[in-house]
Amino acid sequence: MNQSSHIRLFKIILTYWPLLIASSIAAIIFVLFNSASIWITATMINNVLIDFSSLDAENTRLLGLESLSANEKLKLFSNNILLRKTAIDTVYAVCVALVAVFTFKNIALYIKNITLSIIQFKLIRDLRNRLYGHLHYLSLSYFNKNKSGELTSILVSDIDNMKNSLSTSFQKLFVEPINILTFLTLLFIISPKLATIALTVVPVSGVIIFGIARSIRRRSARTQEQLAGITSVIAETLSSIRIVKAFAMKAYEVRRFSSETQKYYKLMLRKDILRLVSSPISEIIGASIAALLLWVGARDVLLAQSITSEDFIRFILLLFSLFGPIKNLSNVFNELQNGLASADRVFSILDTKSDIVNISDAIHVDTLKEDVIFKDVSFHYGNKEEQVLKKINFSIKSGQIVALVGPSGAGKSTLVDLIPRFYDTIQGSILIDNNNIKDMDINSLRSLMGIVTQETFLFNDTVRANISYGVESIQDDIIREAAVAANAHHFIKKLPNGYDTIIGERGVSLSGGQRQRIAIARAIVKNPPILILDEATSSLDTESEKNVQEAIEKLMRNRTVIVIAHRLSTVHNADKIIVLDKGEIVDQGSHDELINRDGIYKQLHNMQFQT
Repeated sequence: MNQSSHIRLFKIILTYWPLLIASSIAAIIFVLFNSASIWITATMINNVLIDFSSLDAENTRLLGLESLSANEKLKLFSNNILLRKTAIDTVYAVCVALVAVFTFKNIALYIKNITLSIIQFKLIRDLRNRLYGHLHYLSLSYFNKNKSGELTSILVSDIDNMKNSLSTSFQKLFVEPINILTFLTLLFIISPKLATIALTVVPVSGVIIFGIARSIRRRSARTQEQLAGITSVIAETLSSIRIVKAFAMKAYEVRRFSSETQKYYKLMLRKDILRLVSSPISEIIGASIAALLLWVGARDVLLAQSITSEDFIRFILLLFSLFGPIKNLSNVFNELQNGLASADRVFSILDTKSDIVNISDAIHVDTLKEDVIFKDVSFHYGNKEEQVLKKINFSIKSGQIVALVGPSGAGKSTLVDLIPRFYDTIQGSILIDNNNIKDMDINSLRSLMGIVTQETFLFNDTVRANISYGVESIQDDIIREAAVAANAHHFIKKLPNGYDTIIGERGVSLSGGQRQRIAIARAIVKNPPILILDEATSSLDTESEKNVQEAIEKLMRNRTVIVIAHRLSTVHNADKIIVLDKGEIVDQGSHDELINRDGIYKQLHNMQFQT
């Protein structure tokens, strides 16, 4: 990352500057009224309840002076507001002032807190939306290298962790420094000597707090990584629960999960050992300084008489009020480390660039007019020594049906993944109507294609929403016609709520053949000029395959079709069959041409039909 996480977070927070200004003003008002409440309380304790006559005499003396110190000006100001002719009237004025001060102080506190909460929730919302959008921007190669469970953990857990940390941190980071500065200013106004002694607590506590905070951040990062590991185990196990049960692996999976949670427990415990020790240490240091000040101050009041008892009481009240903000600030730095550790992980994703991007003047396309051409196309998944495709050359004319066949690992699926730019070619080029697909707008390129794969993915939504996915403002008649064409209408009608039936996660409430036919209906609605069928019937039983194959034949009419098939019976009628082996084209031609040659196609064909 180019900048540290806290600087980047600060820049994002600044975008909400109107709320920041409102919160800052409210924070300043809160601090002023908070200081006033302490000042008034000290006046009441010392002068009103102990010696009212001295208060009156001191006020008369101050009025007669030509020049006043800052401390004397503050006392005269407060006396002019609160002092009455009698002690009981003064007590009444002080009580009214205390209620007023605490009312305004807490109104300001609420405004400060609610504006910061709005900033916090907007920040987290916008970050989560930005991260989710960025994940869609990244290419498939990124998802091949990163576990979905870990990405889910960052999107959910890390951003929630940021929210929990920042919710208190932002509020306290705004108000506590102002509190500390105000209290310190008042302490120096009352007694520079005692304030200098008190000030020693700040750097001593600061060294300890920042040392602990750095260690907490490192442990927080490891904790979040471990939590992502737990999430990944959960996601992996739940998605393959059928296999786990089939192989009786419950005990193994439970042990694996328990091992991960034990590591998480140890990391959390170590982090909390550090987090919880900082506050007691700060408080012990503060209490030691306070005891020293009590001793020194008491000597000044009783022996040297260099400070009045009123000022000393006020100083002690302000000093103990100062310890609260310092303690809160120490906790803030510790809590903030959790959020920054999570922010590091969030920003690491946001800083990742996609391998697949549009050029500045990308071409927009809406149809296939002539052909798709592969020219010397080579590809590998990051390892140059392991070429998946090598010097692929062939063409597909508009309206043709082209089949890709070959043994497993030959590169068939990789080849078709290059057409919609799920990956980019390492060498060579793919042309559509003589335009390099790298020069085309990605969305318009992919809008040319409908893809039906062996593993059909349906969303936890209605049948209607799944069929119309990717197409806006579509009429029900079109959805129904597509379902009829896909041989799906008859079973959809029998569902509890017909087209409005929720089909469950990944279409779990439907059979494999039913899911496949809904996927075909989805492709029919999209009405793409190029259709890619990736072993669309290989995992189905005979009856389901028949229904799906009929639907596919309807879908293939008047389109350019690329078919990947292990079952060679499904590609007999293809205009061209391309045979791949070890990433290279080893043969091509019609079924009749290839079956009369002694090549891989004939061998595969004989094996299947002999069986």
